[in-house]
Amino acid sequence: MEIFLIKAAQLVLSLSILVIVHEFGHFIFARWFKVRVEKFYLFFDPWFSLFKFKPKNSETEYGIGWLPLGGYCKISGMIDESMDREQMAQPPQPYEFRSKPAGQRLLIMIAGVVFNFLLALIIYSMILFAWGDTYLPLKNITMGMDYSDTFKEVGFRDGDILLDADGTALERLNGDALRAIMNAGTVTVLRDGSPATVFIPGDMMQRVMRDKQGFAAPRTPMTVSRLSGDDTPAARAGLQPGDRIIAVDGQATPSFYDVVQELRRFGEQEVTLAYIRDGREQSLRLTPDSLGRIGVYSMTPGELYETVTRTYGFLASFPAGVRLGVNTLKGYVSDMKYVFTKEGATSLGGFGAIGNLFPALWDGRAFWMTTAFLSIILAFMNILPIPALDGGHVLFLLYEVIARRKPSDKFLEYAQIAGMILLVTLLIYANGNDLFRWFSGN
Repeated sequence: MEIFLIKAAQLVLSLSILVIVHEFGHFIFARWFKVRVEKFYLFFDPWFSLFKFKPKNSETEYGIGWLPLGGYCKISGMIDESMDREQMAQPPQPYEFRSKPAGQRLLIMIAGVVFNFLLALIIYSMILFAWGDTYLPLKNITMGMDYSDTFKEVGFRDGDILLDADGTALERLNGDALRAIMNAGTVTVLRDGSPATVFIPGDMMQRVMRDKQGFAAPRTPMTVSRLSGDDTPAARAGLQPGDRIIAVDGQATPSFYDVVQELRRFGEQEVTLAYIRDGREQSLRLTPDSLGRIGVYSMTPGELYETVTRTYGFLASFPAGVRLGVNTLKGYVSDMKYVFTKEGATSLGGFGAIGNLFPALWDGRAFWMTTAFLSIILAFMNILPIPALDGGHVLFLLYEVIARRKPSDKFLEYAQIAGMILLVTLLIYANGNDLFRWFSGN
């Protein structure tokens, strides 16, 4: 429950920041062009709001709704989710959205997306300035990788060190490397000291989405970082930080996952652990719990292998942040084509999937990296030409510019309703996938 609450709090905070920035983009451009903004709300407020206030001499009511599914900026004279038919039935007023030139209306509509993208670039830049760019080079992972069964089926083996994809060197384990591997014809690995070639099938991404097992993780020895408590099997038996477990009941366990799998076989049965301490092999006996846990935290790959850190000064962080943001957007857009496959549709997730992007314990860098990524997603999804999204309004405005006539209010109203139905359907479907995965244990 504690982990759930920590992730939920981060999700709400992150989305609140993104929604406020997005709606502020619409708000500031609307006010720039002297368009009245009637409401500025975080979250939706059907029937009632949690908090609201209207400053003296202000035309705008500010508030917080009770339904945490986004937020909105109600602009006078605009057909939006408020579906204010009464206002639209009145003659147009000079301060209304519909009375302004198409170019001004277009800028008002794209401002939210632009602000979200700019926010992502600023966050990325400040992350690089504050923390730098620390990563683990693949060549430094001397034990190679532990691969999922999906990748073992096409020829990878645990312990393979990734070298290149179609001749392009693989530097670090990230989204770019994974896309390069998915789209490659061949991947070269270092296996038992010699290069080996793995042939990648054309439907590799579909297989990954179908099996939902992921790609790979750095292969590390089970080296104790710390004990989870004083009254645990490990603590009672005398394990100490720095001990490296090398065998369970005589079965060699060179990697962390080998130890985990062997201990699971001996749930609530006494076993002998062989380990290395101060360069000498020693052994002890202990009894794991029913799930094979002994009460230790293992050292992370970043603690066991040599990492590389690139630091950035304040000015240098901005071009680097822009490159990171643009590259992230390109990667996300390229991945969108898989959403329209059967496997991609089942991989869609809602708030549960988004919440799982955040760490189980507060980590400032991880929080802001995730927030920047979500800001890019929000910008891209909102610019899609779907009625009820900013991109739908932009589409109709471009039609007006080209055809030199506005779509009728009735058409825009029906389009808004159709778009809202589509979005609600997708929302239900995506969150339904979360529930299905949760109940099925996937």
